[in-house]
Amino acid sequence: MRYYSTRNKHLTLSAGQAMIQGLAEDGGLFLPETLSVSLPDIDYAGVSYQELAEIILKPFLTDYTAEEIRKCAALAYDNKYSTAEIAPLRKIRDGWLLELWHGPTSAFKDLALTIMPHFLTAAYEHTGSTDTICILTATSGDTGKAALAGFADVPNTSVTVFFPENGVSPLQKRQMQTSIGSNVSVIAVRGNFDDCQRMVKECSSDPAVRCAGRHVTLSSANSINIGRLLPQIVYYYAAYASLVKHGEITAGQEVTFCVPTGNFGDILAGYMAGQTGLPVRHLVCASNANNVLTDFFRTGSYSVHRPFHMTMSPSMDILVSSNLERLLFLASGGNDVLVSGCMKELKKKGEYTISPDLLDTLQKTFIAYDAQEDDCRNEIAGLYGNEHVLIDPHTAAGMHAMHAYQQEYGTSVPCVVLSTASPFKFPGSVLSCLGMDAPENEFAALRMLSGMSGMPVPENIAALEHLPVRFKTVIDPDEGREYIVQILEELSHD
Repeated sequence: MRYYSTRNKHLTLSAGQAMIQGLAEDGGLFLPETLSVSLPDIDYAGVSYQELAEIILKPFLTDYTAEEIRKCAALAYDNKYSTAEIAPLRKIRDGWLLELWHGPTSAFKDLALTIMPHFLTAAYEHTGSTDTICILTATSGDTGKAALAGFADVPNTSVTVFFPENGVSPLQKRQMQTSIGSNVSVIAVRGNFDDCQRMVKECSSDPAVRCAGRHVTLSSANSINIGRLLPQIVYYYAAYASLVKHGEITAGQEVTFCVPTGNFGDILAGYMAGQTGLPVRHLVCASNANNVLTDFFRTGSYSVHRPFHMTMSPSMDILVSSNLERLLFLASGGNDVLVSGCMKELKKKGEYTISPDLLDTLQKTFIAYDAQEDDCRNEIAGLYGNEHVLIDPHTAAGMHAMHAYQQEYGTSVPCVVLSTASPFKFPGSVLSCLGMDAPENEFAALRMLSGMSGMPVPENIAALEHLPVRFKTVIDPDEGREYIVQILEELSHD
């Protein structure tokens, strides 16, 4: 299995090489040469999450042995998770919640970033290289901590995370700034996530920057890296398996997934799952007030010329959704010329428009809705008031989209909402949505939310109160290139 750049199909690498490199040299994103893989018949009623990971990832990782894949899955999906199911499915009145936040940092990014370091280490060993892998990661909140935790003290790696200084929740910031590990660093940026992402992508595809470090290889850990994206396919299958196992559906029946969406990686993994054979009826793209994706799926025009809103769902406060590039490539039959042209237009003009035919193709699978702040408040309050179930603001956007979808399309197709983060990562916002006056101190808010709901605070979040803040550096976006060059130079070795 080879991996193409979305902007030039002649640029190909193996899976391991694509993971190590992260971004293609031309700025494109890597995708497997085909999603039409042959999967064995899956015993949905009896399969474990670890077994699913092996089955689904094996056809895409042909430069890894079966034993290597099995070992990576076993090391990733173990007692780091607080539930045996890894990604448990919770029944609610109108559908199901796929709880993806029971991992070591209480966010869905853990499902990929607990296994990706093992894949990267194995790929590194295959090459026989002595380079240091410098992992640059832009985050809108959750990826940063998951990457820092996943790669902490992994040999031959260095991880630097850039986050918007005022664009994450206080607890997300605290999670990152208290991270342990001798090979990690965290930088706040005076800007938004798009500034952080642009800085990392431009440096990663700049030959002068890439050559700044001797025996240093640049890579990434957010969803622009195919090694982050492939493991996310697995939990769509896990949700489906759980529905079959508990008699909610029969094998072969279609399911709709409602996905809170920012950088478009999570929902793209659902599309890739459907392309590999999972019976997906629709993928509901749930945005917040930054509704650039809603407009795109309804009109075919993508434009960043719009207000940027800071919301209580900060991981979705994004105007440039990188993984949409991958969808354009896949849905257009691998038209790298089209994708390259759209990305040039986006960089030059801040907008592009696809053809009516391509839009029609996308609309067969993707339905898009956006949730305003009051919509999210109503979903959080309604679900807790009616069913005593707590959700975070991102999941609330997914719930709003599910209800809009059911109103428009009916309720005959089972709907699964991807619950992407623990409500305890956003205690002040959740308490406010429940009509309570939240304490200014986040840890007091945690205790109030726990006492009110009867739910325990996740151990990794509770521990933050007593961890020292290690990282306090703040830079402007235009300082990013110089800062990254400095990192590479410091990592240089003979």
